[in-house]
Amino acid sequence: MTPADLQGLLREFYLERVALLQRHEAVARSVPGYDANNAYQYLIAREETHLSWLQRALLDLGTPVPADPAPQAVAVSGKGEAAARVLAAEDARFAAAFVDRWRDRIEGITHARHRGMMKVILGETLEHKRFFEQAAEGRTDLLGTSLAINEHSGKVLGDRWLE
Repeated sequence: MTPADLQGLLREFYLERVALLQRHEAVARSVPGYDANNAYQYLIAREETHLSWLQRALLDLGTPVPADPAPQAVAVSGKGEAAARVLAAEDARFAAAFVDRWRDRIEGITHARHRGMMKVILGETLEHKRFFEQAAEGRTDLLGTSLAINEHSGKVLGDRWLE
């Protein structure tokens, strides 16, 4: 694999990860359930870490970090928990498709550190898929089981910073 091939591959992978992150940020704004929203926030933080790794890899290769793609609108049909479950199921499918698209392509990378980094990202994306599947089932133990005394009542606001 030539350096130019690696640069192009990392750039493409980065842009797809950014698009998934943007979607998860948009979905999180419409997920009212405390547990599912917390899981989205956790996954978003991990995805930001993945993107920082990819940015560093691009810069190390002398490749400028590309501008983020325009965020795509997230179509929400319905409201509340039912809509959130549909979105989580879609996110599970998108995560699986991302891994399927990239698994074989990553094997051809001869740069061991970058190949290993991308494999870690794919592995964590599969873990995210599991979270999304559980959220789609309506489970509330996505990040662990709460004590019985910790009631999760109410909903999460879609907008965090209101002025």
